[in-house]
Amino acid sequence: MRNGFSRRGFLGAIAAFGAAGQAAVAAPPSASLRPVLRGDDFFKKAIPEVSEIIRGQNLSGRVAFALADAQTGAWLECENERLETPPASVTKAVTALYALDALGAAHRFETRVAATGGITDGEVQGDLILIGGGDPTLDTDTLADIAARVKAAGIVGVKGGLKVYEGALPVLRQIDPAQPDHVGYNPGISGLALNFNRVHFEWKRTGGSYAVTMDGRSKKYRPDVRFAAMRIEDRATPVYTYRDHADRDQWSVAKGALGGGGARWLPVRKPGLYAGEVFATMMGANGIRLGAPTRIDAVPQAQTVVSHESAPLQEILRGMLRFSTNLTAEMVGLAATQKRLGAVDDLAASAAEMNRWAVTALGMRAPALVDHSGLGDRSQVTALDMVKALIGVQGSGFRAILRDFAFRDAKGRRVKDQKIAVDAKTGTLNFVSSLAGYITAQDGREMVFAIFAADPKARAGISRAEREGPPGGRAWNKRAKRVQQGLIQRWDALYGRVES
Repeated sequence: MRNGFSRRGFLGAIAAFGAAGQAAVAAPPSASLRPVLRGDDFFKKAIPEVSEIIRGQNLSGRVAFALADAQTGAWLECENERLETPPASVTKAVTALYALDALGAAHRFETRVAATGGITDGEVQGDLILIGGGDPTLDTDTLADIAARVKAAGIVGVKGGLKVYEGALPVLRQIDPAQPDHVGYNPGISGLALNFNRVHFEWKRTGGSYAVTMDGRSKKYRPDVRFAAMRIEDRATPVYTYRDHADRDQWSVAKGALGGGGARWLPVRKPGLYAGEVFATMMGANGIRLGAPTRIDAVPQAQTVVSHESAPLQEILRGMLRFSTNLTAEMVGLAATQKRLGAVDDLAASAAEMNRWAVTALGMRAPALVDHSGLGDRSQVTALDMVKALIGVQGSGFRAILRDFAFRDAKGRRVKDQKIAVDAKTGTLNFVSSLAGYITAQDGREMVFAIFAADPKARAGISRAEREGPPGGRAWNKRAKRVQQGLIQRWDALYGRVES
């Protein structure tokens, strides 16, 4: 079950699934399904009904789910399975399949440093160019290594300036404009990203004032940056404000919210300048002085000095699914669309192409995703469609890159010796909680499921400023997760015995 991802297996699986008749899955249920118990199933009558599980957690809103046998595609139990619901980060499962199909599991993203004008006695006669190739995992440690390799290649100086090229992907200010300006999970996008396009803001009280730093830290390094600046203002609210200046991200923070000290990650709106500034710092540490970076719209004729390749796409996607990194999802989704279509302008156009692909390749009926991460709540999908997609890639190894879903006890602690294996993708928005993936019951039966819970009324009442943590949101999410766990335990008890 934990085998590596096979591109051949994946392509074969989706090709077979996309064929006429879609033999991998039985026809969709004409009505929501409930188990019919026989006389010798008396013990199963003690298993809580779905309504009891939901009512027991006092979960408001609606719950939609679908459950099918993984091997036969037979539908086992469904409720509200055709209800369109925001899938939140479960979207990333579709994005991963889309990227694997378009790019291949072994695909690597390339970041280059190139020189114009030739190189004489180690001195670049023109400009040094940092060229992004869509790597969503580039960090400061890697840029430091690239800078050291530039020096090792014999470069001792640069007559011209430092240019950065970020146009390998569309340059976008943010993923979802409905989110608050300051949330780190909603950064800008371009073909050149650094530290998931987040900058570290830290403050410490010193007497009656505060010492503030903005840096691009990673495991080994924490270089200060100038492209992002912070002002402390004497106010109570709003806690943060953002202004877009030509050469910097200008932030302000309410003094009354700072306390004695703290830190947080803020989103980067100018990824190219961020990466360029940190690269210049690392080059300086190697004795090669560069000025402030300048963005360029096209790569001129240039000589490659250093090339860096990312980890294989499969490993990048494993990390994306584990940590639910929005930027990674958007960048690999855009890269997949550009491989299929050529240049696209925005996330909506790219997501539209992924929707079309999902219908053809995965057998989904009507996915309506607006991005690749699930951050935008205008995305809609049904539990029925999600399960059909996951059944369709049986045998591809996709399950192996999903994260295991851990059961929790009443105190929120991980249950030891969990006997039901669940590999799934979670998704969370305010008053939206989703979970979709694979179950191996205690007797070994494999099932595929999707659970989408949402309270649209509660979500509609949230202001933009409250979206980072609305009143009642955390408690609702905990209740939704307990419902998900209860449903999985119910299905194990009801269907974990394959009939002879």
